[in-house]
Amino acid sequence: MADSSFDIVSKVDRQEVDNALNQASKEVSQRYDFRGVGASIEWSGQDSIVMVANSAERVLALLDVFQTKLIKRGVSLKAFDTGDKEPQASGKEYRLVGSLKEGLAGENAKKITKKIRDEGPKGVKTQITGDEVRVSSKSRDQLQEVIALLKGADLDVALQFTNYR
Repeated sequence: MADSSFDIVSKVDRQEVDNALNQASKEVSQRYDFRGVGASIEWSGQDSIVMVANSAERVLALLDVFQTKLIKRGVSLKAFDTGDKEPQASGKEYRLVGSLKEGLAGENAKKITKKIRDEGPKGVKTQITGDEVRVSSKSRDQLQEVIALLKGADLDVALQFTNYR
């Protein structure tokens, strides 16, 4: 019998992020507490989102609205990084730039493979290929155990499991 396998990846559905951004922008334009504060949220390049308002508290409220929309759309907050979450003063307005994180960096991939080796079932093999990790085993039950282990783990990256065969 051939080995069963699956891939561990970290990808973001850009269309869902764009939809969440549009919903947040629409809500900001309609909400009373955002009137007259110059609040806006928009894409800045390919991977970053800029939030602007006339006070730091309004920028953080804008971030909260956007994160709520991301959660409702099924996008993990681990895929959106705002750094230290401190709005920066820029003239008379405050800005906060957040970026989307995609792909498993080498360090995170090594953490995942180490966790599987240490805590996972015996006989499970892992292989890092680019920005994904391939997990293979003779038993599909062992693969299910690995998925459950990683879902319960507190990793600082959003994980998806693909190509389950």
